[in-house]
Amino acid sequence: MANSRRFLRRSAKTLLFFFAWLLFFYLSDRPAPAAASDFAFEVSFDTAIHDKPFTGRVYLFFSKREAPAPRFGPNWFRPEPFLSTQVKDWQPGTPLKIAPGNLEDLRTFPKSFAEVSLDGLHAQAVVRFNPHEREVGQGAGNGFSNVVRVDAKSPAKTLHLRVDQLVEPPKFKESKWSKEVVMRSPLLSDFYGRDVEMKAAVILPASYYDEPQRLYPVIYQIPGFSGTHFHGRRNEPVAENNEEGVEFMRVMLDPNCPRGHHVFADSANNGPVGQALTEELIPHIDDEFRTIDQPAARFLTGHSSGGWSSLWLQVAYPDFFGGTWSTAPDPVDFRDFQQIDLYNDGENMYVDHDGQKRPLARIKNQPVLWYQDFADMEWALDYGGQLHSFEAVFSPRGKDGKPLSVWDRETGAVDTAVAKTWENYDIRLILAQNWQTLGPKLVGKIHVFMGDEDTFYLNGATVRLKEALEKLGSDAVVEIYPGKDHGSLMTPELMARIRGEMVAAFLREYPLGGP
Repeated sequence: MANSRRFLRRSAKTLLFFFAWLLFFYLSDRPAPAAASDFAFEVSFDTAIHDKPFTGRVYLFFSKREAPAPRFGPNWFRPEPFLSTQVKDWQPGTPLKIAPGNLEDLRTFPKSFAEVSLDGLHAQAVVRFNPHEREVGQGAGNGFSNVVRVDAKSPAKTLHLRVDQLVEPPKFKESKWSKEVVMRSPLLSDFYGRDVEMKAAVILPASYYDEPQRLYPVIYQIPGFSGTHFHGRRNEPVAENNEEGVEFMRVMLDPNCPRGHHVFADSANNGPVGQALTEELIPHIDDEFRTIDQPAARFLTGHSSGGWSSLWLQVAYPDFFGGTWSTAPDPVDFRDFQQIDLYNDGENMYVDHDGQKRPLARIKNQPVLWYQDFADMEWALDYGGQLHSFEAVFSPRGKDGKPLSVWDRETGAVDTAVAKTWENYDIRLILAQNWQTLGPKLVGKIHVFMGDEDTFYLNGATVRLKEALEKLGSDAVVEIYPGKDHGSLMTPELMARIRGEMVAAFLREYPLGGP
């Protein structure tokens, strides 16, 4: 037995040594991961798509997948690597070499781009020819290249990307029941010094063609960030079975602008968009379609950034609209801007008072996005992202023509002097300071719904709004739904309730179902 045990021990040691030697040989023989610094990219663009020198931003997007193409990124929750650089007077057909270290103005995501392995990823170049588009890879008029695969085994370490295609503008396919409205806005055109259009989709009620003399109340709906009036395309009318046979015309508004989502708030950077809506677009729709052109027949709704927009419009134009039903609005009290008190000295967007990273989004109460990572991603994209969009609306314009930053992009430190100017858009503060005037005009008009586990931590600000309105003695309805997040809040029951309450509000003014 003793000899057998010694034999087994010697055999085990021999096998262990053998496997350790194999592992060492295997690892030492494998090539090191292909770092981003191992590659360079030469990008050029054709005269057929842009025949003048270009000044602006050039991007390289990378993805594990070839389809959908890398230019459709980055995904908020699963972002993949990309980079961008600013060029000036870049000539058609002239190669632009892009590689970490060879350009002064090179923004990368993640910032530690040199540690990224590009091996096996697909690469695609985008040129932001259209500076008026919020989108980059999908922005109409922007150029994009072929897709190439990065291969560490290939002897060629410089990959060539030829930008020879343009993103086509989307086309609104009208139907019998949904019509596109496009009108030049004199107010916005004067502000920007170029022609600017406002757009909307009008969804007609089922009886529209059968009752040619009938007029209809209107629901103005505002989509959230990245949403457009294309969300209003339909091939059939909305099925309704409302009290007194009430039917609504619906208008899906388009809140997109170069710097993001303008939320229909007049601002120093986006221009008089609220004024243009109420003085130009809505009167135009009233002229073109059979609407009831009265405040009591105009209702607002929207979700997320659209939720903030709809609440803002009701507060900013209390006599123009007959009520808002706003769901999961962006921060309505800047003392809780996604858990950050912007008015408090020493606040930081990236870390809390304990030095812990600040989350930006959660799923089932588990953080899945962090503020600094998201800010870094937007910095590499340049303008048009969600966080930049907030500054474009709320901040004054700086000397460089850009919105003033409310926080330092490197350190995360909040600039409370800039934050102080945001008070002009703090809905809770505006209501509190102007309640004597606004209160009587908003009776029965404010309805806000929020989940207490909102994905983007928006519930804290809404709770503060609820407390403030109760203290003011308002009849506003502000409800916080337990266990609901940004998406699950919108149940069929809540949507049916909202429509039912709009019907009831309309019938209080028009008990016969119309004027």
